[in-house]
Amino acid sequence: MGGVYVRLAAACVAAALAAGCTMAPPVAEAPRLPQGWSAPVPHGGELAGLGAWWSQFDDPLLVELIESAQREHGTVATAAARIAETRAALRGAGASNWPQMGANANLRRSEAVAGVPFSKMTTTSIGLDSSWEIDLFGYTRNRVAAAGARADAALSGWHEARVSLAAEVAATYAGLRSCEGLAQVYEQDSASQAKTAELTRLKVEAGFEAPSNGALVDASAADAASRREAQRTECALLVKALVALTALDESAMRSRLAAGTARLAQPAGFAVAEVPAQWVAQRPDLATLERELAAAAAEVGAAQANLYPRLSITGSIAASSIRFAGGTTRGTDWSIAPSLFAPLFDGGRRASEVDAARARFDVARAEYVQRVRNAVREVEEALVRLDSATRREADAQRAARGYRAHFDAARSRWDIGVGSLLDLEDARRLSLAAEAGVINLRRERVAAWIALYKALGGGWRDERIDAMKIADTGNSP
Repeated sequence: MGGVYVRLAAACVAAALAAGCTMAPPVAEAPRLPQGWSAPVPHGGELAGLGAWWSQFDDPLLVELIESAQREHGTVATAAARIAETRAALRGAGASNWPQMGANANLRRSEAVAGVPFSKMTTTSIGLDSSWEIDLFGYTRNRVAAAGARADAALSGWHEARVSLAAEVAATYAGLRSCEGLAQVYEQDSASQAKTAELTRLKVEAGFEAPSNGALVDASAADAASRREAQRTECALLVKALVALTALDESAMRSRLAAGTARLAQPAGFAVAEVPAQWVAQRPDLATLERELAAAAAEVGAAQANLYPRLSITGSIAASSIRFAGGTTRGTDWSIAPSLFAPLFDGGRRASEVDAARARFDVARAEYVQRVRNAVREVEEALVRLDSATRREADAQRAARGYRAHFDAARSRWDIGVGSLLDLEDARRLSLAAEAGVINLRRERVAAWIALYKALGGGWRDERIDAMKIADTGNSP
């Protein structure tokens, strides 16, 4: 029975050598994508590419902050180090395709019988050992393919880190400028409330207003002051968030920010691909998952190949010398030995490795498909939010102007003593909410553009870039 198995294994090895047998990894079907976007695609204005989109904001400080963050932030540096790690793993996996060679040398001094001169001898040798495993069924080739896919995934991950970081810096900066705008509104409201409280106090002392009205106005002034201070605190926290993201000195950061207080940067528009399939190819996070899926597939092929016989060739050559009392003998030894290992019984270990690899492939496939679906959702949501904010902005501005005019009229009536305090406070509340609503809506619109930028991949293209460039420049391939 053993002889039959050996003959069958030898026949398979011969066929493999002749035809190049390889265990093919599984193939994942591409997820189905919609034929077009359901949400309205933005049009009008100047359309620009995403690659230089940040420079088309009307605020050069934003570009500087993003560039500083991408130079200094730990996520980008970590992603760059990950590329170097996976490239090294790829070189290590590829080395298995080549013969391995090593040198050896030894010296031995011995004495067979104590006191007998002719029994003493010195043996020396120096030689080379080599081994080479022939990749019959694609075990090594699949491992190299898996390592190569993971190296590509690391490079895509580096781009993903840069896109995500740029979007985070921009969103934080937009949040700060909106916060400063709200702080100015609350500052003006607090000053107005304080003025009203002082005037009401004089009226109460003169007997022209009830003490309850004085208490109401004083409470409103205190509430306005508290709201102003809370807004200032929120702005200070956003400044510190920008400092952490960009690694800039806080005093220098505040000095640079002071020039454009409360000015929300406005972006140029950019074109949105009508066909989702074109857009999916330009998202680095999806490229990362696709390469991880390819790596998992290759690992299935490697595990399957490990079920079959493995052929290796070993050889050695050595020069030796034996020196004893009667003279010296020299010689050369060499050997070459092919060997075939055919797994017969391992308790199911190799089969379980195949099952585990297939399970990892299924997990990677499910994650990739779901991420594609979520990515479509992210684009659709950003498009809906952008369209909604754009449509609402004109109405919000008109409402703010109307409520402000109403408040000014109520304030004038109150100052001359013919208006109602409740009417004044109600008009103040409506005007304050409308002004804050305009600022928040502008921030929402910019945030939707930023979200759309990130959802569309930030202008990245799937190009294989030499990782050596990262080593040359630190963080930039």
